[in-house]
Amino acid sequence: MAKYKIKTSVNPRWAKFCGWALRKLGWESVGGPMTEPKCVVLGVPHTTVWDFLISYLFYTQFGKVAHIMIKSGFFFWPLGPILRACGAVPVERESATAMVKSLIELMEEVPEFHLAIAPEGTRKPCKNWKSGYHLIARETGATVYLGYYDWGRKRISVGEAFEITDDPKADMKRIYDHYRPLGLQGFHKDQYIVPES
Repeated sequence: MAKYKIKTSVNPRWAKFCGWALRKLGWESVGGPMTEPKCVVLGVPHTTVWDFLISYLFYTQFGKVAHIMIKSGFFFWPLGPILRACGAVPVERESATAMVKSLIELMEEVPEFHLAIAPEGTRKPCKNWKSGYHLIARETGATVYLGYYDWGRKRISVGEAFEITDDPKADMKRIYDHYRPLGLQGFHKDQYIVPES
């Protein structure tokens, strides 16, 4: 069983405040939250830690919680409770296999879990995005969404649902082809590239 209670919703007043704060920062929300009980949303492009703040405000305004992976070493008091309140899940990042396995086990234990992943895996330019989301979605039956936060136009969305197949490489090519023409801009413009197919 999960070692702690998994939050799936927030106080309506806090949700309203987050929506207000996002708009005050000049951001436009495109669409609403994911609707399936179990989902994985890709957050692209990831070039700054500020991506977390914007995506947190965006998703929380709907009264929902989008969970993110944070290195377990950060879960010390008093930071740990704050991170958990924000939807963070502690993981051992030294082993990608162990990290993915623990997330799959966690998602299988709870009735609802929305996971946000930056497929680039780093805030620096990345020639190949990570495919851990694919295994997680396949093993848990989670729906994959192609989300984005565009710092150029200040628009954020969970994007559209993406149907995965049994071929991670082919699916990644389709994902690259989806993002390439969107003209997204990261907080750091030169740190975002869409890999060649």
